[in-house]
Amino acid sequence: MTSPDWARDALTAVIDRVTVTESEVGARFPLFAEPDSGRWTTTGRGSWTGGFWAGLLWLRARYSGIEADRSAAARCTARLAPWVDADTATRGLILWYGTALASHDAEATALRERAARSCLEAMDPELGLVPWGSALGGPRLLARADGVPGMVPLLAGAGPEGATAAGAHLHRHLELCLGDGSEHRSWTQPAWRFDAGPGWQPCEDPPQGWSRGRAWLLLAVADALHVPTPSGPWPEPLAAAAEHLLAHGAVLDGPFVPHADVSRPDGPLDTSAAAITAVALLKLARLPGPRTTECAHRAAAILRHLVGTHLSGPHAHRPAGMLLDGCYDAGRGTAVRHELVWGDFFLALGLAALTGSVDITKV
Repeated sequence: MTSPDWARDALTAVIDRVTVTESEVGARFPLFAEPDSGRWTTTGRGSWTGGFWAGLLWLRARYSGIEADRSAAARCTARLAPWVDADTATRGLILWYGTALASHDAEATALRERAARSCLEAMDPELGLVPWGSALGGPRLLARADGVPGMVPLLAGAGPEGATAAGAHLHRHLELCLGDGSEHRSWTQPAWRFDAGPGWQPCEDPPQGWSRGRAWLLLAVADALHVPTPSGPWPEPLAAAAEHLLAHGAVLDGPFVPHADVSRPDGPLDTSAAAITAVALLKLARLPGPRTTECAHRAAAILRHLVGTHLSGPHAHRPAGMLLDGCYDAGRGTAVRHELVWGDFFLALGLAALTGSVDITKV
């Protein structure tokens, strides 16, 4: 794949924004930033998004080659350690994306291995998944689309038993969110609650039209197709799930940036869903198949649109390199046109893949 000038220039702007953010947030973790000023709302422990900030710092370290940047990334990653034993399936988001780019860093590798073992211990064999958990509040026995990405490669790193658990975790979520495979739904049910009597019941929040739900599932399937596994029911069902996700929801032929809730065309957009989708498509484009070229072209087109339409340029009152028009929570009206730290991460990751800075199949 060629390395276009626009992608290199945009990656430079996003990496420069990382340095500006670092000076503002200090030892805290950025969550979302005001679109007019670029001022961040932060968290002390990182919540479910802390790994994306660490990942951005590792991307900066790769980009710059500066030892001080590498040290800053390592310090941030070390602050993710309390999440290793936290009761949450978002450990995939936190501890995979927070460490996957930390090549040749022994501490980050050890942290990822500890997290993999801890998640394996949390696997519920009766439910066939790692439950959503109670660490972020609310019911514990949930299955959510955002509990799958990152968790698949993280679990798979725990040896053959971990790879088997990763497959079960992914397939149970696909069965719930998409259907059982024999008759996939044309829509996504992104969250389910388990009750002892009736079993799995759909949740109203997030809604069926949640654009990140489909994006997270596509990313998880793309991840799994690149993870070596023991013999088991992986390739065919995963290929079918990938095809279903590509064929529905206008992934390949709809708007480059979906609405945060696709059932609300009058609602806010979500550029973070677009960035996640672009990275998933880049991963799928590295696999043999009839859609390889189509996925590659669509991913590049999404990224170019994000850069040309939603990435902030020089401005008197806000920094350049902000991916604007992300939506944290449309239903609650929280940060509905903001810069989101995970949106920045997936945009930067996609641009780094386009420019040859990162092997997208390893992250």
